[in-house]
Amino acid sequence: MLVMSFLGFSSGLPLPLSSGTLQAYLSIFGVDIKTIGIFGLVGLPYTLKFLWAPIFDRFSVPILSRRRGWILLTQIVLAILIFTFPFIDPKAKLRLLGIIAVLLAFISASQDIVVDAYRTDSLKEEERGPGVSLFIMGYRVAMLMAGAGALVLSERIGWQMTYACLSLMMVVGILGTLAGKEEQLSVQICEIKDLVVKPLSAILRREKSLLMLALVILYKLGDAYLGAMTIPFLIRGCGFSPTEVGTIGKAMGILFTIVGAFFGGAIMVRWSLWKALFYFGVLQLVSNFGFVALSIYGKSLTLLVLCVAFENLSGGMGTSAFIAFLMSLCDRAYSATQFALLSSISALGRVIISPSSGFVVDYAGWVPFFIISAAFALPGLFILFIVKDHLGKGEAKLPLQKSS
Repeated sequence: MLVMSFLGFSSGLPLPLSSGTLQAYLSIFGVDIKTIGIFGLVGLPYTLKFLWAPIFDRFSVPILSRRRGWILLTQIVLAILIFTFPFIDPKAKLRLLGIIAVLLAFISASQDIVVDAYRTDSLKEEERGPGVSLFIMGYRVAMLMAGAGALVLSERIGWQMTYACLSLMMVVGILGTLAGKEEQLSVQICEIKDLVVKPLSAILRREKSLLMLALVILYKLGDAYLGAMTIPFLIRGCGFSPTEVGTIGKAMGILFTIVGAFFGGAIMVRWSLWKALFYFGVLQLVSNFGFVALSIYGKSLTLLVLCVAFENLSGGMGTSAFIAFLMSLCDRAYSATQFALLSSISALGRVIISPSSGFVVDYAGWVPFFIISAAFALPGLFILFIVKDHLGKGEAKLPLQKSS
């Protein structure tokens, strides 16, 4: 369990350095706003990571073990890249900085692939709830430190020392990797079909497989649709200041996400996977109506705190159950490829419908938007009843070539 929290920290630390913190860094150094917008493409490897995930199922590095060897290698490279980053002048060598930023995101996404696979391989069914919750805790704490923490620290000790400190923090993940244990898999994946066809076939061979994939897309859809307009609503719809949104909407939101993940993990020890998915999903749906109340009542710090606390608490619980669900769909032989593919599929619904959020608000207003966002949670809950008897069953295994 402790290893899970350390690896979660290692996964969460690089993410802000290729997104929000990177944007702040470029803004402070006076980079053109259009160029900063283009730098948003730096995060593309996180979306496309399923394309090279099969490499980590097929090959291993000659250190530690099948998964931990790759994790250690990516962590060392990340520490070097983070340390190097602030020594490149954004104005004089912007293209080189962009290459380093993309490489940072690529290695970070690669680390996520193998860490997700290791977590899937290592945690038993009864350990998934608490294991995932501790992973989320480490992940969120690292994001807070590399996000808001980095901005505060940079004003006091400068960007070079800030990035040096962040680079040193990768030691936390390295210690987790070295302390972890891994059962060796007595199979050898050699052919192309083992890398691409069989991982997908293993998922599709499950009972109700298409409905399971639909659930992957739809379960967090209402939560994601709400998130697309939360910050604009608080600033433009309610008139909260950026400081109020940052401290309550962001910092407190992360805290309650961690609490929700912990609480959800503890409950999942006693509940079935279906029960956790259903009740946490209902809470996610209900939490959207808190913003309906806020939009009707108007600006209120007390109501904002209650809405943010409830929304992030239920979201953290739902995320714990959802990740455990994705893990239950993976075969240990292909867990790197399958989890990367499933996590990319889960983002598909959000990517497709999120662009419509602004148009809905502009046409219908805030209250109808929040009601519609809650309605987007209903299809996933409906599918849960159809697949109730098929959740949490064993892996859909396929025959593999034995290693000599």
